[in-house]
Amino acid sequence: MEIAEMDKFTVKRFLPWVVASALFMEQLDSTIVNTAVPAMAASLHVEPLSLKAVAASYILSLAVGIPVSGWIADKYGTRRVFMLAVATFTISSVLCGLAQNIAHMIAARILQGMGGAMMMPVGRLAVIRAFPKSELLQAMNFIIIPALIGPLLGPTIGGLIVHWVSWREIFFVNIPVGIIGLWLALRYMPEYYGGASPPLDWLGLGLFGGGTALLSWLLEIFGEHEIAATPAAALFCVSFALLGAYWRHALREEFPLLRIRLFETRTFRVSVIGGFITRLGVGGLPFLTPLLLQVGLGLPPWESGLLMMPTAAAAMVMKTISKSVLARFGYRKVLIVNTVMIGATIGLYALVTKGTPLEGIAAIGLALGFFNSLQFSSMNSLAYADIQEKDSSQASTIASSFQQISMSFGLAFGSLVAGWYLDGLPQSDQPAVIAALHQAFLTLGALTALSSLSFWSLRPRDGESVSGAAPELA
Repeated sequence: MEIAEMDKFTVKRFLPWVVASALFMEQLDSTIVNTAVPAMAASLHVEPLSLKAVAASYILSLAVGIPVSGWIADKYGTRRVFMLAVATFTISSVLCGLAQNIAHMIAARILQGMGGAMMMPVGRLAVIRAFPKSELLQAMNFIIIPALIGPLLGPTIGGLIVHWVSWREIFFVNIPVGIIGLWLALRYMPEYYGGASPPLDWLGLGLFGGGTALLSWLLEIFGEHEIAATPAAALFCVSFALLGAYWRHALREEFPLLRIRLFETRTFRVSVIGGFITRLGVGGLPFLTPLLLQVGLGLPPWESGLLMMPTAAAAMVMKTISKSVLARFGYRKVLIVNTVMIGATIGLYALVTKGTPLEGIAAIGLALGFFNSLQFSSMNSLAYADIQEKDSSQASTIASSFQQISMSFGLAFGSLVAGWYLDGLPQSDQPAVIAALHQAFLTLGALTALSSLSFWSLRPRDGESVSGAAPELA
């Protein structure tokens, strides 16, 4: 059967599994890598906090590459672009495992980010076009539930691999997953086109990509004190000037890279901007939590991995009930209250010491996974509540771009805060590391709780088109 001739029933039945396989690989990769940070740092002869450049380079590559993903998918087709993205991600994973120094690792992660930049946004775009709004939240949750097996197994698998073999083998796990993803995409990914494609906005790509890349780079090196204050301030001004220039350019351009005017839609604006602020607080957790457990508390990688499993398990449970929760209480109440709960839960990590029972640490992870899962389901689905079908590609691209940029900034901000509190003390000093991380978690928790203010502008019935809420329950 040709993909173009695939009936709607087949698409709806198998497309979520295609996208879930890619998301599984991406999530498995990120969680395995975070668990192996201390071992990688020792092998590459750098401090653990310095390895944020490896994580940041991947996320930065996503942030720069995602803006063009919608345009490429519209022009060349979702199936073709998706398969190329999965292949790129898989091959670059092998290159990461073969890296001999941190420079090689960063280069391989940038290539891997380019694959990821096309993989998930294009998969999400296909889902948005295949499912009506009333089924969109359910479809997204179905995709994420099997994909969360990656975070569920990743920390443990990564810890065991690092403990028994070496950190290099963690990247080779992506090979069989990538092959399965390619086979599924070949059979079941529909080939959607966006009609007559406008010319690519090269100027917009240069302004937006340059501004976000420079800003993320500055945040990364600022924590290492490798640049003086005056040139750093000047470069910050340049990055903001580039982003400001893009904003003006996008308002005037007929076919901009990112259609800024979509922010005139209130639910889209609140979802994207509110989500951006919230992710600044939570973006550093996947990097800082393994440092607290392994460097601060001295736990082995496999035990640290086991303690991160409850987070993914709780997220999977929440995905099964999030639609009912949103239909019962509405997006406004859920996002305001849940954001505060996330901030409070992050702050609980400041209570973790060497004397804390492992069950207590697992309980914090369980609560964090529960609240985070509801938060991301809410923010991601609300973005499309009032978006017209003709704007779905642009909406998906903008939402994905801002999501990845916020995670990049959150990662840089979290490590910067931890480095600030460490105040130049050696990272081999366990009490100093624990104290610095405790203060960092409190700071991130407070920022996350404050971000709940961004959701106050929502109205009680916002998001009904995707949550399926009855009017009397909204």
